[in-house]
Amino acid sequence: MANARSTCFLLASLVIVFTPCLAGAAQYNVLNYGAKPDGRTDSTKAFLAAWTQACGSSSRSTLYVPPGRYFLLNVQFNGPCKNNAIVVRIDGSLLAPTDYRVIGNAASWISFQNVDGVTVSGGILDGHGSGLWDCKQSGKNCPSGATTLSVSNSQNIVISGLHSLNSQMFHIVVNGCHNVRIQGVKITASGNSPNTDGIHVQLSSGVTILNSKIGTGDDCVSVGAGTTNLWIENVVCGPGHGISIGSLGKDLVEPGVQNVTVKTVTFIGTQNGLRIKTWGRPSNGFVRNVLFQHAVMTNVQNPIVIDQNYCPDNKNCPGQSSGVKISGVTYQDIHGTSATQVAVKFDCSKRSPCTGIKMENVRLTYMNQPAGASCNNADGTASGFIQPSSCL
Repeated sequence: MANARSTCFLLASLVIVFTPCLAGAAQYNVLNYGAKPDGRTDSTKAFLAAWTQACGSSSRSTLYVPPGRYFLLNVQFNGPCKNNAIVVRIDGSLLAPTDYRVIGNAASWISFQNVDGVTVSGGILDGHGSGLWDCKQSGKNCPSGATTLSVSNSQNIVISGLHSLNSQMFHIVVNGCHNVRIQGVKITASGNSPNTDGIHVQLSSGVTILNSKIGTGDDCVSVGAGTTNLWIENVVCGPGHGISIGSLGKDLVEPGVQNVTVKTVTFIGTQNGLRIKTWGRPSNGFVRNVLFQHAVMTNVQNPIVIDQNYCPDNKNCPGQSSGVKISGVTYQDIHGTSATQVAVKFDCSKRSPCTGIKMENVRLTYMNQPAGASCNNADGTASGFIQPSSCL
């Protein structure tokens, strides 16, 4: 017993985790509930049965998925549970239906709702999304698609060592949560796959994304309304649309985004690098206190962007100006290569100009020459070595 206590203490001193030491946790193996690791047999009921036991346990517990391939329909792991220390340990691969119509109208393929203290560790989630991508690109009437993994209305969550592959739509969504840590994940989809955002965060606080590699057909990380205290560090992005705050301001009444740090990130061949995007329409939303620090761009089309005139359908906001207030945004130590001549684009709103923009030690080149910059309705300062010359 003394050794077990020492082990727990040592682990706690080395890394911050949200679950106590799991020595002695009850284990619920999905094989014991009828799951078949053959990649064909529907194992949905077996997974739910194992979850019911793990969630219903009054002490810490583990839902264990051994090596193998497990076919699952859309499955919801619902709480609240009787304990707040559940580990979902996946040593195998979970497979969505290859026919996109089976789960294409479900909001999520795998979801956790109203849980506290859940860790999802390891494994491959294969969303088999290519059929739906082809449908969308053909212009046919298609379902919107399912998010691969969603966590909603939950707290003290860890997602670690997971590989999400070919999601129908978003790969990971964090919605209405507090204290979430996503670390060591790999997210993979074709560069032309539509709406396959890697990680989307909204209406959540205290979310941390660390040490991950994301390549998709849309944003590597997208930040939605109501996100506060978000930390993103050591992420490689590409292909994809970059790391985006927004789009925001689609609705007149909308919670703001604040206290966001994005540091030590690498963008490779992405459409955008660091982007803030708002609809060109009235809104009471805001973006404030954002730090973009230590970013490396390689052949990025639009390395630094603020776009307050986003209007994809050109119907609901023609001629209008965004009401979202953007202030206190710092770009610090950003360098690399742009695939276009204008590397910095601040296209801010006439209604609500950008204020407090800071550029510090920014060096971006295009074809071995200093890249250009463009500013509209943006106010701020530039210091240190600035290339391109600041238009602030």
